[in-house]
Amino acid sequence: MVASPSPSPSGLLVAGTSSDAGKSVLVAGLCRVLARRGLRVAPFKAQNMSNNSMVCADGGEIGRAQYVQALAAGLVPTTAMNPVLLKPGTDRRAFVVVRGEPAGTLEAGQYATGRAHLREAAFAAYRELADAYDLVVCEGAGSPAEVNLRSGDYVNMGLAREFGLPVVVVGDIDRGGILAALYGTWALLDDEDRALLKSFVINKFRGDVSVLEPGLEEITRRTGVPFHGVVPWLLDVWLDSEDTLEVGHWRASTALSALARDRLKVAVVRLPRISNATDVDALAAEPGVDVLVTVDPAVVDAADLVVLPGSRSTASDLAWLRERGLADVVLRRAAAGRPVLGICGGYQMLAHDIEDDVEGRVGSVPGLGLLPTQVVFGEAKVLARPTGAWAGHPVDGAYEIHHGVASRLPDDDPSPGAEPEPFLDGWRSGCVWGTMWHGAFESDAFRRAWLSGVARAAGSEWEPDASAPGFAQRRERMLDTLADALEEHVDLDALLALTRAGADLDAHLEEEVS
Repeated sequence: MVASPSPSPSGLLVAGTSSDAGKSVLVAGLCRVLARRGLRVAPFKAQNMSNNSMVCADGGEIGRAQYVQALAAGLVPTTAMNPVLLKPGTDRRAFVVVRGEPAGTLEAGQYATGRAHLREAAFAAYRELADAYDLVVCEGAGSPAEVNLRSGDYVNMGLAREFGLPVVVVGDIDRGGILAALYGTWALLDDEDRALLKSFVINKFRGDVSVLEPGLEEITRRTGVPFHGVVPWLLDVWLDSEDTLEVGHWRASTALSALARDRLKVAVVRLPRISNATDVDALAAEPGVDVLVTVDPAVVDAADLVVLPGSRSTASDLAWLRERGLADVVLRRAAAGRPVLGICGGYQMLAHDIEDDVEGRVGSVPGLGLLPTQVVFGEAKVLARPTGAWAGHPVDGAYEIHHGVASRLPDDDPSPGAEPEPFLDGWRSGCVWGTMWHGAFESDAFRRAWLSGVARAAGSEWEPDASAPGFAQRRERMLDTLADALEEHVDLDALLALTRAGADLDAHLEEEVS
């Protein structure tokens, strides 16, 4: 009796030679281009380790990259697309989120061996998506060649082996050493894992492809793995990243000029445990707004606006702010009526006092005392999708992710500066603003009106360009640009042929011919 052939894989896995090699971007592009072809396609990442996250419409928390990938596919993001999220709290402890909800902590020593229950949750989520969609485009994590972690892996080759997924390895040629990285990845895999490696893709190429081709041919000769694409450098493509080491595609300048008064200069403090730094992407997308991530007190002092972003360890990062002299700069700015914005953890730092026996476990510590609030950390995490308005401008698409809850000080307590007024469920006092809301600045009319007020307070001549595309429109253009590039430079038919979607398409075409 002849055994029936095994069914074609329900998805494919995009792995990388390293972190930030282009996995997230390639998955987003594939989701957009395949959706344009009429396929029902969904993104998936079994496990993210990131402090950049998003609250879905169903109230659960997932990584920002999977959120954008879902938008690329034309889907409403769900927790099945990123079932396990690890949020580093210290160098040796991560907070665990499973299917969008807090699920304890994971210590460094448990990383390789203590994740069996997380593996089960991840595989169950994959099956859920595979049953509902034509194709699941999976994103790996780090590198599939991390042999020290292979025994407990369920996001790279462990996932591929479980579901028979073909693996595409993408490498960033801009980093250098791309041929060695690709060959080394293949060489470190064992035979069973190596059998699933079906494709190489080069990312961020600049120059004449013919110069590169002899190297690609040699790698294919040695490994048997074909190259299915060389994606060019795409200047106007960015993605909400999971990697906070590089905060935002827009970070290009190294200084803020004090002479260009028609520009608005924004300094974002690069906190050690920075979280959800994608909040400032919308500010940087505004024409004439220069954003610089910095730890330099002189840059913070020179900026028109200083942003204290989110933090995964508010009390610890506040102590660091004081040690670096940055807290003194913020206090001087506030005293002089120069704009300061705190978002989530940054807002908590602006409070009078912070009580934290949960996140940092430090007890009571004094805040910067610039807003009339006190913060108490609770065991229950707040996950919400609030809506509101400021100065008549609606604010949509905001979300909250925090353990610390800020409340107004009693009326008989002295309040600093001008009479405080509400600001997006937070507070404003003089030129100091604070809010728990992430994503608020993606609302175009609100962002432009608020920045106009900041510019006036800072003495800047910057004005918003009403004809400029909005943030959501820019994101859509970016995803289409990425999809167009993949259509031109990647053999999509070859990748599809490795999957169930390709097999179904071939069968459909055969039926039409017959």
